[in-house]
Amino acid sequence: MSADSHPTLPPVRLLPDAELARDALAAPLFARAVRLARWAGPDTRVDTGGELVHGQLPEAVALLGLDPADEDSAAHASQAWRVAVDTGLVDVTEPEEDGGDPGEEDGEEREFGTAEPGEDLALVTGGTPGDVLDLWLAALDTVLADAAVPALDDLVDALDAGGEIDFDQLDWNPRREADFLDGVLANLYLLAVAEGGTADGPVPLPVLAASMVVPDDMGDPTDAVLEQVSDAMMRLDDQFRQLEPIGLVEFRPVDEELMAEAEDEDFLTAGAGSGSVPDEEDVSRYGLVRLTPLGLYGIRARMLEAGVEAPAVGELAGKGADVLLDVVSHYSEAAAEAEIEQWLAGRPVPEAAAELLAAARGADAGGPLRRLRCQQALAPAGAEAEPAVRAVLDDAELGGLARVWLAERGVADVPAPDEEMVFWLTVDTIAAQLATGGADGGGAGAGEGAEAELPLLIQSLTAHHAGFFEQAWRVEHPATAHVLEAMGRLHPDKKAAKEARKAAFKARSRGV
Repeated sequence: MSADSHPTLPPVRLLPDAELARDALAAPLFARAVRLARWAGPDTRVDTGGELVHGQLPEAVALLGLDPADEDSAAHASQAWRVAVDTGLVDVTEPEEDGGDPGEEDGEEREFGTAEPGEDLALVTGGTPGDVLDLWLAALDTVLADAAVPALDDLVDALDAGGEIDFDQLDWNPRREADFLDGVLANLYLLAVAEGGTADGPVPLPVLAASMVVPDDMGDPTDAVLEQVSDAMMRLDDQFRQLEPIGLVEFRPVDEELMAEAEDEDFLTAGAGSGSVPDEEDVSRYGLVRLTPLGLYGIRARMLEAGVEAPAVGELAGKGADVLLDVVSHYSEAAAEAEIEQWLAGRPVPEAAAELLAAARGADAGGPLRRLRCQQALAPAGAEAEPAVRAVLDDAELGGLARVWLAERGVADVPAPDEEMVFWLTVDTIAAQLATGGADGGGAGAGEGAEAELPLLIQSLTAHHAGFFEQAWRVEHPATAHVLEAMGRLHPDKKAAKEARKAAFKARSRGV
């Protein structure tokens, strides 16, 4: 990641690879695939396509400890076998297409293919965590492809008299279905990382379905849109049931009783009242879903493969301080703090402090926010950082930051800043806060809290300087006019706000 390449997604906090690999091995479907791969041998027979022959399924069901009386058990065993084959845990030799005598009558023995454990099976116990995760990602691809296929009942309904599927009746477009599922998972990922990289709770299925169906600029959804949301919910209910066994999601399905109540009506309308969305206390009946830590890893990996820049906390640990400060300037405060903490880990404090301070310099538009993140990075540093901080006391851009850092630690011999430095630091501080998006409507980590606190910060910084605005417009800082204009909008005192606007005009007139 270059210093001038900024991610568009918040960073995700991932578990260490070793923990994720353990989660992958514990995922029920992947664990079943491994067990079947170890079972494969000379007596294992497969059909064209590498599928287990029907006669072998009872043995596979028994091996996996599935209930033979459950009509879904054979399907679960077949899916686990398909995962084993697709991931390379099993190698199959398919039967020759012309195997057997074309003149053989029904009932005579036919040719079958063979199967044996694949070379990749050894990676399950002898490979690195990364090897295990690669196998799991391959398994995830298979499961996602299966989940995008219409339900069996829909396929049966679409069969014509000749046994062919009527795709027009089915209204199924493989690419469209895959894109829909990818979009749903991307939205689920965004909801998980939006508050600094961790998912605090499950997402109601109606919310997730609505994110794919309801236009952003729509107010109250129409009945037609609600019906589309209902249809999307039912698709997702079926798909998440398939995705849970691979460890991608934790899922609470839609309440079966609720589905029965809404069998012949619009799902949302029947369950929640005409034209309304579900009440909060009832929303869990409509299904709840969240990505697991392994799921966050998996969806991020797929995004990266698709060319989406999806950062993870800790990936800047090996970069220079210039890249660190530039990138975390576009993170929320919590995410920036986590990234900085990992960057500092293992680095000698004196060298790290000096590198951070050097990277914080600059008269460009990003300079104020870099200095704010630098100050944040130096906050936990102890006495070892003091020499590097003292070295910039006379620096026009960093001298104010250095004095604040030293004063906060009770250092007695800190030289007082001159008036020019005080005014420059005030402008720089407000410019940094504006850059976080609090009142300017952009930037990283913006929120209602920052927006509410900024006027108070402005009032506090200017209250200690009589005639502040008479001097502020002369400050040689590239953001002076911008800051004064913002102060004119945000200062809680109307008289001071008017003075700020006048000062901003003067600053603009002199080109500051």
